[in-house]
Amino acid sequence: MTLKLSRHVLPAMLAVLALSAPAPVWCQTEEPETPAVEETIQVTATRVPEDAETVPASITVIQGDEMRARGATDLTSALALAAGISVAPGGDNGPAGSVPEIWGLREFDAFLLVVDGVPWGGAFNPALTTLDLTDVDRIEILRGSAPVMYGATSFVGVIHVLHRQAGEGEREVRLTGGSYGSGSASFSSALPEAGGFQQSIAINGEQHGFKDDRTEFTRGHLLYRATRGGFRFDLDGTILAQDPASPHPRVGTGLTPLVPLDANHNPSDAKIDENRLHFVSGYDRTLGQGNWSTTLSLTRSERDTVRGFLNRIAQPTPANPNNARGYEQDLSIIDVYFDTHVVLHPQSDLQLILGFDHLYGRAEGEAEDFDYGVNLNGSGAPDSSSLTRRVGFEVEDERNFSGLYAQGEWNPVPRLRFLVGARLNHTAEDREAEEEPLAGEEPGEEEEEGGSDSRTVTRGSGTFGINFLAWERDDDAIWLYTDYRNTYKPAAIDFGPEAEPDILEPETAVSYEVGAKGRHFGGRLDWDVSAFQMDFENLVLSQVVNGLPQLINAGSERFKGIELETRLLVRTDLSAQLAYSWHEAQFRDFLREFDGVPRQLNGNFLEMTAEHMGSAGVLWAPASGWIGSVAWNYVGERWLNQRNTALAPDYSTVSAGVGYRFSWGELRLDGENLNDTRPPVAESELGDAQYYRLPARSFRLGWASHF
Repeated sequence: MTLKLSRHVLPAMLAVLALSAPAPVWCQTEEPETPAVEETIQVTATRVPEDAETVPASITVIQGDEMRARGATDLTSALALAAGISVAPGGDNGPAGSVPEIWGLREFDAFLLVVDGVPWGGAFNPALTTLDLTDVDRIEILRGSAPVMYGATSFVGVIHVLHRQAGEGEREVRLTGGSYGSGSASFSSALPEAGGFQQSIAINGEQHGFKDDRTEFTRGHLLYRATRGGFRFDLDGTILAQDPASPHPRVGTGLTPLVPLDANHNPSDAKIDENRLHFVSGYDRTLGQGNWSTTLSLTRSERDTVRGFLNRIAQPTPANPNNARGYEQDLSIIDVYFDTHVVLHPQSDLQLILGFDHLYGRAEGEAEDFDYGVNLNGSGAPDSSSLTRRVGFEVEDERNFSGLYAQGEWNPVPRLRFLVGARLNHTAEDREAEEEPLAGEEPGEEEEEGGSDSRTVTRGSGTFGINFLAWERDDDAIWLYTDYRNTYKPAAIDFGPEAEPDILEPETAVSYEVGAKGRHFGGRLDWDVSAFQMDFENLVLSQVVNGLPQLINAGSERFKGIELETRLLVRTDLSAQLAYSWHEAQFRDFLREFDGVPRQLNGNFLEMTAEHMGSAGVLWAPASGWIGSVAWNYVGERWLNQRNTALAPDYSTVSAGVGYRFSWGELRLDGENLNDTRPPVAESELGDAQYYRLPARSFRLGWASHF
């Protein structure tokens, strides 16, 4: 099933609606309102609603209303003003995906994506391509690991997307039309109560085009939520069709000029299509002075992929017609997540959370690779169905992650809070892989290759933090905090076109963080400054061997940095944000071969990590009349390779939006990457020395109605 939205119909509808709208009220004479002081509530670090300022960790909460006022529709734009975070759009998972960088590490599995309390991607990797921000209540960002509360733990951060609760929210319709044939239509609403159930629904259909040749994605999404008493149910379905872009090859110290900027070297029938169905049930009950909560989720996804990458930067010739290698893959994944925990208050200054969770994942993939030729400008790409398959690959991976956890918060005096958490992890993984030549046996090779492997690990992880209220006057205050975290995670698997039976060593990390948070001027100014250091062991990285990707353990690394985030609420409808970060990500002990020659990378910087990043933004969002926003992002120089011989220059981007709010809704125009800069922002893990570039400048005209 593919959803197609016309590039002409939506703008015409918007124009008609604008011309038929009631006359606007051009000015407001009321005095500026004094912002009310409100706590910023989070649940990611503690599983229960608590003020983020009292948690001994760096936390950012982005409200859904703010996202909608800024015109943010994806993770890249939603997190654009958060300190130390850079989200590259696209990547190997397709144009609907993204590759976040947190704490100086940009890896597809280093962070944890959670949606409404459930790991989104389960026992494997974050399912970013199916993430939809329609009807989102807020996004919480916990920097650093979450070693206790979630089985699929993170190392550098947790991004927790929370939708509005069942039965909450206003009825809303949104339509957009934009550059490169893009368009969307969404509807969200609380539904009438039925049988005692509070209900809500969110539906979104979108088509997103890009300047890159033959690149777009179409996505349909449905979220239904229901609750009655202590019972709750979610049903989430996604249909996704992607025509992927190609990364830009590097030759020597820079991106090659032999390949045009937006060239696409995929086969003409390239695709990354996925159908995903996600069901969640839960039960919450009050137990005296405490609470008991249980969640069970079941997810099934089917992915169908055809892709290709240049493996030789030269034009095809009759003597050497192939300069690219591609693959076709069918991948099926089943995820089950179960969590049950109780929240107890044995005394007024003590809170305990005791729980058990389990993650089960099973993935089955079948792939076949092929060689082909394509012109460096992307023309002449063949249909993959006409190409001879070289090798067939099969892989089955089954994972079980179990854990007993306990976390306590103790306030011996009102100004002092201790947070202590411990977890006993038990993980078991089994993998079978098989490789079989399809186009004739290669010289010196056996008829079939492959094998099986299993790994079982039982070990602990934990956290310890202190938060101290150092100063307080009326609504103003300063908190000091520090934390220690020790975390562990089984090695990632990327499900690329290979049949590697070996299970890599598990990844581990130990981190330390110190910081301060402040609230001033009657709560109108908030700030958070933190410094961290994380020592990482067995980081999983990708390398290309004989034209095929392969995951390896990368020895030890050290990440450290300083991050500053501040927000000023000038009045209820005018706010400004400013953020800065300094990151240093270095190898400490990693011996790797380059062209058959071993090289020790101790002291080298990890690729794609900028030392300096910054952002600034202003938002003007009154209840009626003109609205507007502008955001500026800066990313400093970063190495493109592990040998640190190719340095990419720094860059900045500007995004902005302007609109008008009527009594019946709003009309707005948003632009992204207005300065049209196209730097490399994410490295491919499938193509050797190839990089995805920032999408070109784009515009989007939108209309929203509340009724």
